[in-house]
Amino acid sequence: MTAALISWGKGRRAAAAIGAVSLGLLTLSACEKPTSLATVTVGSTTVQAEATPGCDGDGKALSKKAVTACITKKGGKTITVHPGEQVRVGVDPSVAKSGWIVIGAGPVMREPSKQTYRSFDADTLFMQQNPQTGQTSYSKDVTLQVAELGGGGGPKTMWHFTLKQKD
Repeated sequence: MTAALISWGKGRRAAAAIGAVSLGLLTLSACEKPTSLATVTVGSTTVQAEATPGCDGDGKALSKKAVTACITKKGGKTITVHPGEQVRVGVDPSVAKSGWIVIGAGPVMREPSKQTYRSFDADTLFMQQNPQTGQTSYSKDVTLQVAELGGGGGPKTMWHFTLKQKD
């Protein structure tokens, strides 16, 4: 009698394990692959964002039309920056492997980075130069764009953040 109870208990555990595995597989098949995150940190404040909607080529270079639309997008998560502070930007290792750049009020990187983290002087990110006169001015807020580059040098994915300058 005891042997019958033990084998019946093993059967219930096996059925429960099979049910849990099946439920787990069903749940995983319904999930989308998460997009990479970009992180911006100023002082002790950190914001993270997934790729900007419409600006994720899913591993392939964005079309020229998508790049044009993404470059002109404003907004994203907002973070406040004091003059003279350091703005730290981080990306996932897979993004770093492809190479990435940061654009503030103007280009701020001479070469794409293969590192997962870079620091920038806030004043550099808010600085704009008039191409006709060469005069430099500073914006009160700027859309910080982080772009993962593809093999041809064009962006594959873009993230947008808003930096607001605090006086």
